[in-house]
Amino acid sequence: MTTTHLTRKLKSSPQAEILTIRLHRALSWLKSAEKQEGNLDIKFLSLWIAFNACYAVDINGMSSKPEKAKLRDFTSSLVQFDRTRLYNLFWDKYSGPVRVIIENKFVFEKFWEYNRGEVEDYIPAFNKSIATALNCLSKENIEGLMEIVLERLYTLRNSIIHGGSTFNSKLNRAQLKDACNIMQLLVPIIIDIMLENSQHDWGEIAYPVVK
Repeated sequence: MTTTHLTRKLKSSPQAEILTIRLHRALSWLKSAEKQEGNLDIKFLSLWIAFNACYAVDINGMSSKPEKAKLRDFTSSLVQFDRTRLYNLFWDKYSGPVRVIIENKFVFEKFWEYNRGEVEDYIPAFNKSIATALNCLSKENIEGLMEIVLERLYTLRNSIIHGGSTFNSKLNRAQLKDACNIMQLLVPIIIDIMLENSQHDWGEIAYPVVK
């Protein structure tokens, strides 16, 4: 599904002003991502911002419990409205970028906590997370699988945003490529689900338009 199609759909479909603003912002960043084929760092950040624009955000960040709960509510609503399309996406991609990103220790937050000396070990939690993801897939628990994948992607996002990686570095190309492959398929589906279910209360935008 192209951004052009989604933009036309947004303009032609009646919805609340708040949702229009939210999705207009998301689409603007999705379009930005499409222009960054040779720049994985900026492409991924554009995709993450597009995703972030889709749901009401808490400025305290995803690491806070309220924000995690908010994201969980958001993904639950998405799954409620279109479980099949989301499951098919993760099922089709599980043997590729989804599985690879889940099994990549460099996007597992406890790995970095271990390297900072904050925890004694990360391997048991890492292996449990991988097993949980596979179990979620087999039981069609798409909410659980999405939560694990998004946590991995958020760790990658943090490493870039907080200056933890070098621009265009060769060290993180693999996980960035996998992350972009996932997000560039997931974000358009999310936007379309929200357009198809515009009657749902998708929450307030954190930064409304002020003239």
